[in-house]
Amino acid sequence: MMTHVLHSVEFQMSVLLFVALSGYLLASLLRQPAVVGQILAGILIGPSAIGLITYTDFVSSLGHLGAAILLFTIGLEFNVKDLLQLRYAVIGFFGVLVPWVCGFGLALLFDFEPGRASLIGVALSATSIAITADTLRELGKLDSTAAKAIIGAAVIDDVLALLALSISLKASSGDLSLPDIGFMLVKAIVFLVIGVYLSQRYVRHWVTKLDGTVFAQHYTEAVFILAMMLAFAYAIAAEVIGLSAIVGAFVAGVSLEGVHLKHSRNFHEGAEYLRIVFGAIFFVSLGILVDLSAFTSGMLVFLLALTVVAIASKLIGCGLPARLMGMSRIDSITVGVGMAPRGEIAMVVALFALNSGAIEQQAYIAIVLMSLLTAVFAPLVLRNWVYRDTPGKKDTATTDNH
Repeated sequence: MMTHVLHSVEFQMSVLLFVALSGYLLASLLRQPAVVGQILAGILIGPSAIGLITYTDFVSSLGHLGAAILLFTIGLEFNVKDLLQLRYAVIGFFGVLVPWVCGFGLALLFDFEPGRASLIGVALSATSIAITADTLRELGKLDSTAAKAIIGAAVIDDVLALLALSISLKASSGDLSLPDIGFMLVKAIVFLVIGVYLSQRYVRHWVTKLDGTVFAQHYTEAVFILAMMLAFAYAIAAEVIGLSAIVGAFVAGVSLEGVHLKHSRNFHEGAEYLRIVFGAIFFVSLGILVDLSAFTSGMLVFLLALTVVAIASKLIGCGLPARLMGMSRIDSITVGVGMAPRGEIAMVVALFALNSGAIEQQAYIAIVLMSLLTAVFAPLVLRNWVYRDTPGKKDTATTDNH
C-alpha cells in the first residue's frame, strides 16, 4: 500500500510542489539565488540522497512545462530594440562564440565525441542575467552603463544559445549535414523575425484593444489568458518547424515586452507566479536527475576545468569586447563577471541533451554543478570586489516597473 502511495501521481506532485516552493523560500531567506536552493532540494529528494522521487515521465513533463514558462517570463524582460544595438550585439556575439569554442575544445580534450562536445559548448554559451541583475539591483547599479550592457548583450546571447541548442541537438544525432545546419539557422532566424514582427504589428495591438473593452474590465484576467495562449501557440509553432518549444516561448515573451495595460491585471505578474511554481519544479527536476553515485573522481577534474573555462571565457568573450567598444575598465570587468553565471538556459540545454541521449549522466552532473558554481561566483565578486566600496541599496524604481 505504501509503495503504491509513493508512486502515485498525486503524491509525486505534492512532494514536488512542497519541496520546490520550500527551496525557493529558503534560498530567498538566505539571500541566495533561488535556483541554488531548488536544485539542492531536488538532489536531496532524488536518487543521490533520500530517493523519494525518481525522474519519471510525469516529472519530465512538468519540468519541460516549467522550462517553457521560465523562458516566456525571461523573454518578457528583453526589449527588442536591444537586439539592434551594435555594442550589445558585439558583446553578445563574442559572449557566445568564445565560450562555445572553449567548451567544445575542452570537451574534446576530455575525449568527448564532437556532437556531445558541441552541446557542452552550448551550455557554456548562455548567460543567466537574473542572478546578476538582482545583485546589481541590490547594489543600486541596475541603471549603470555596465548593467544595461549586460542585459542588452544577454538578449543576443540567449537567442544565439537557443539557436545553437536546436542545431547541436540535431548534430549530436549524427544525421545533420552542413546544408541542414544552414537551413535550420535560416529557419530559426525567420521564425524569430516573423514571430516578433507579427506580435509587434498585430498581437500587441489586439492585447491593448482587448484591455480597453468592457469584457476585459469585467474579466480582468482575460489579457493574462491571451498572453499565455500566445506563449503556447509560439511553442507549438516552434515544435512544428523543428525548433524547441522553449525557443517559441522565449520569442512570445520578447514580443510582449513593454505592453502597458490600463484595466486588466498585469500579465507579467500572473506569468511570474506561474514561473515561481513551475520554474521551481523545473529546477527541482534537474536536481532529481542528478545521480551523484555516477560522478567519478575523474569527472571532478572535468568539473573544475569546465568551471574555470566557463568563467574565463565570459571574462574574455564579453569583457574584452566591452573594453574595445569604449567602456571603462571597471565597467568592462563588471560586464565580464556579470555575464559569467550560467543558470536557466544552460540547465535547459543540459536537460534536453540528457533526455535526448546526446550526453550521459556524468556530463549532465558536471554542467549542473558548473552552473551552480558560476551562479555563486558572480554575486560574490561583484559585492566583495568590483563594488566593494559601494553601499547596497534597493533600486525601488526598478522593482516597480511591472
